Amino acid sequence: MTQSTSTAQGSRTLLVQGTKTALEKNVRTLMVQGTTSDAGKSILVTALCRILARRGIKVAPFKSQNMALNSAVTADGGEIGRAQAVQAEACFLAPDIRMNPILLKPNSDLGSQVILRGKAIGNMKAVEYHQHKPKLLQDVVCAHGELLQDFDLVMVEGAGSPAEINLREHDLANMGFAEAVDCPVIIVADIDRGGVFAHLYGTFELLSPSEQARTRGFIINRFRGDKTLLQGGLDWLEEHTGKPVLAVLPYIHNLHIEAEDSLAVDQFAKSDDGKHFKVVVPIYPRASNHTDFDALRMHPDVDCQLLRDVQTFKGADLIILPGSKNTRGDLAWLKQSGWDAVIQRHLRLGGKVIGICGGYQMLGQAVHDPDGTESNAGTSKGLGHLDIETLLQGEKQLRNVQGHWLNQIGDIPVTGYEIHVGQTTGRDLAKPLMQLNTGPDGARNSEDTVMGSYVHGLFDEPKLLEELLHWAGLEQTQAFDYPALRAAQIERLADEVEAELPIEKIFNIMQGCI
Repeated sequence: MTQSTSTAQGSRTLLVQGTKTALEKNVRTLMVQGTTSDAGKSILVTALCRILARRGIKVAPFKSQNMALNSAVTADGGEIGRAQAVQAEACFLAPDIRMNPILLKPNSDLGSQVILRGKAIGNMKAVEYHQHKPKLLQDVVCAHGELLQDFDLVMVEGAGSPAEINLREHDLANMGFAEAVDCPVIIVADIDRGGVFAHLYGTFELLSPSEQARTRGFIINRFRGDKTLLQGGLDWLEEHTGKPVLAVLPYIHNLHIEAEDSLAVDQFAKSDDGKHFKVVVPIYPRASNHTDFDALRMHPDVDCQLLRDVQTFKGADLIILPGSKNTRGDLAWLKQSGWDAVIQRHLRLGGKVIGICGGYQMLGQAVHDPDGTESNAGTSKGLGHLDIETLLQGEKQLRNVQGHWLNQIGDIPVTGYEIHVGQTTGRDLAKPLMQLNTGPDGARNSEDTVMGSYVHGLFDEPKLLEELLHWAGLEQTQAFDYPALRAAQIERLADEVEAELPIEKIFNIMQGCI
């Protein structure tokens, strides 16, 4: 046995013993909160989940309330936030509705669709939802308790900041939840934003005495440079709060972990040298599941740009219309912004167009919403590039799907998921794109320049991605396995975090030693 193998096995034994001690003390939940949105909560929980799971610890992720338009479908047909699906993957688990019992999907500036235990219970304005929170806290605590019955540890992610004074009453996403289940808390801040000590100290000072007591320490995220230059600030923070700085995590360059909801438009930008196949995705106000395009954004032969402003459009080989939480509203925005004329000209010049979910519906002749399912009741004229119409009625379709691509030589598998309301009819459905375990899906126009589908995740499948790019005009492309890259990135993240935050520190927190 090599020394490294012996050390690893000894470490694993120590960790398992630590788990048992923590369980005996009834501390089986650890919560990560942040000083701001996008401080690093999701990333840190993902890393800790993988660090624990690859050592044989049964760990599950949890976020009581998530506000995001990026979502995933569970095996039993529920809907949860995308970040918790990624964290489940880090735990080597399938997504579970208990991991994110409340998902808020904004469909206007004032309100959201509320998803409870994976199913929509209706649309609520912010004030109405706030009044509903005490009942929802019971549901959240119940879901967390169910996870504890099946797992050794639960890693919890907070939402936004615990120091939002206007949201502290009836809080169920941060300290309100931590107090309800009596769990320790770590607070993380992003130094790359600037003002990290003000963020951490100010957040801590705005907490109640009991909340300060359950705070076990701080983590500084995304640091570049020489850590010794931070020492004076670290010492000051520890002296004035009485809490340790548990780790200073590095800025990890070119890290790709699927985003919860923030849209890093420049994260995958490639040089505009004319050597890349150009894909443009218009981003309307309620665009959803933009992670559909991460495989394109990471592809070495593709420059995939997510554009809000039509004035920045400089041409493309392929335009893709993404999903939408408010299809008619976003369709109106497309027309008002001038994207409809851009798409028309793009097709006239020989370009190709794909619509996904809501984008698929927009490409048809009309979208009817007689009951006001997504917004105000009414009918909107579509872009008219597919001979289909959509009626927004009936239950939301939430399901994972698999099948194969049609009208091609060879077997091209299709895997993905559906999240949509609507029944689509029309002549172009006679030319479906794929045959799924649920039936045929998609449509294409007679010129074979426009196609649409309800399936999210189409571009993740390597063979299908290659086929779609070839259809759109890219003659030769490198083999690219996005799922393998995504898995490798989770491992890389865990390695980087564990190098600065040894897992023994986490067990010391669970055992009350910190």
